[in-house]
Amino acid sequence: MTKLSVNVNKIATLRNARGSNTPNVVKVALDCERFGADGITVHPRPDERHITHKDVYDLAKVLSTEFNIEGYPDQRYLKIIKELRPSQATLVPDPPHVLTSNAGWQTKENLELLTNLAIQFKELGVRSSIFVDTNLENIEYAAKSGVDRIELYTGPFAEAPQVKIAEYVYAAQYAEGLGLEVNAGHDLSLENLKLFNEQIPFLAEVSIGHALISDALYYGLENTIQMYKRLML
Repeated sequence: MTKLSVNVNKIATLRNARGSNTPNVVKVALDCERFGADGITVHPRPDERHITHKDVYDLAKVLSTEFNIEGYPDQRYLKIIKELRPSQATLVPDPPHVLTSNAGWQTKENLELLTNLAIQFKELGVRSSIFVDTNLENIEYAAKSGVDRIELYTGPFAEAPQVKIAEYVYAAQYAEGLGLEVNAGHDLSLENLKLFNEQIPFLAEVSIGHALISDALYYGLENTIQMYKRLML
């Protein structure tokens, strides 16, 4: 069964809008675990516009499921990974000014950097993942870097699921053939997750935040998490 990692960035965004501690990010993350999430994902950006440095450390103290920390590998991010040693570090090539992660790594151009990071994370006992698109060369060089997984950027799939699914299946199969495990994330939702998961039955993990938290406004958090998990049975 594919694991569901709930991205709680949007909970932090809502909290930060009022400058208080409501909603409480740690409590929501613990509730997500209690309601069936297999992991928690955060993306602490330098400007702390949603998840803060403090949030990451507070969560690391209490989570019992997998903790996935996404981010661009600057010194700030690498310090977090070295100190907390989460279950997974997902490398995303986004500069500080972007609104959201909307592109994968050019892995051939960044092979030396990614290889060095894969070695560092392995020494720390942290599973490594690289955010990539379906370009086969990017997947090939991801494998050459020595990382454990790729995370397929599913934004284009979400825009045209029936049109794009074959491209993602082929990319995932190519990655599996190179010895990589496959994660996926970005704009996956109740409307498209079932198709994606059915067509890629060896999918290891999906990371979902914006759509899941938005759905929770209508269906409730516990019910929403179970709705997503049922799509991956």
